[in-house]
Amino acid sequence: MARRYDSRTTIFSPEGRLYQVEYAMEAISHAGTALGILATDGIVLAAEKKVTSKLLEQSTSSEKLYVISDHIAVAVAGLTADANSLINHVRQQAQRYLITYKEEIPVEQLVQGLCDMKQGYTQYGGLRPFGVSFLYAGHDDHHGFQLYQSDPSGNYSGWKATCIGANSSNAQSILKQEYKEEGVDLETAKKMAVRVLSKTMDATTLGSDKMEFATLSKNAKGKIVFKVFKPEEIEALLKVENLLQVKEEE
Repeated sequence: MARRYDSRTTIFSPEGRLYQVEYAMEAISHAGTALGILATDGIVLAAEKKVTSKLLEQSTSSEKLYVISDHIAVAVAGLTADANSLINHVRQQAQRYLITYKEEIPVEQLVQGLCDMKQGYTQYGGLRPFGVSFLYAGHDDHHGFQLYQSDPSGNYSGWKATCIGANSSNAQSILKQEYKEEGVDLETAKKMAVRVLSKTMDATTLGSDKMEFATLSKNAKGKIVFKVFKPEEIEALLKVENLLQVKEEE
């Protein structure tokens, strides 16, 4: 039955479904895991990095984590080419707001603007949905630190802790058990992110070459800082949780 209605995004099936949007979400479910945890004093973004070849130079670019502006960063799961296109668009949106109003764009306004564009690609003929989901980590003076998630349909929602990509349902279950209702601090959130990734990643070994890790927090001067962890810092974090040794023994 689906084959009659899945050739275009503008055609509803008799059950009221848009199959092309569902197929885009299915593509994301096969991508590397990415998770975000909102802490009281910052946000943790962590992602599984799938290395396709030992010859690939890994220090030149980030595969899953991107900076949007001085106070917003994203983690992606899905088609990287689609993500690059949307990231360029949203970076321009943030800079236009900064030039016009002389202040940083509110986080939710930026998320909503990008989701409006993603929704448009599900409504007009000749277009296909973007096959990528985002986790947005940001801070503004209105609501402090915020974590949002969006999908190819254009929907977005705010989260305390969430996961996208492969094994996201398992990761969500673990986060529900470990995340405290009163919130967690940044150090606890970092350890939690490492533990969740270790249980949900498809990789047989766990190391700095299989992960990307970053935090968004305030420094001593009160400035928002996005810190991408170096390989040695990731391995130090894994050793604290006794995860690096366990995987090596296996």
